[in-house]
Amino acid sequence: MANTKSAIKRMKQNEKRRQRNRATRSNLRSTVKAARAAVATPGPEAKDSIRLAIRTLDRAVTQGLLHKNTAARKTSAFAKKLNTLA
Repeated sequence: MANTKSAIKRMKQNEKRRQRNRATRSNLRSTVKAARAAVATPGPEAKDSIRLAIRTLDRAVTQGLLHKNTAARKTSAFAKKLNTLA
C-alpha cells in the first residue's frame, strides 16, 4: 500500500488510466469484430463499419494502446477488403 502523498496520487492516476485504457481497448475490439462480421455478410453497412474500424485503430495508436505497425497491418487488411466491396 502506498505511504506517501505522491504515491497515493500516482495510484489514483494509474487506476484512472487503466480504466480508460480498458474501455478504449474494449471498444476497439468490438469495432474490429463488427467490421470483420460485416465483411462476411456484404452490404451497405459493411463499408461504414470498416471505415469506423480504421478510424478507431488510428485513434488507438495516438492514445498509445496499439503499436503503429500493428494498426497499419490491420488497417491495410481492412482497406483491401474495402476495395473488394467497392
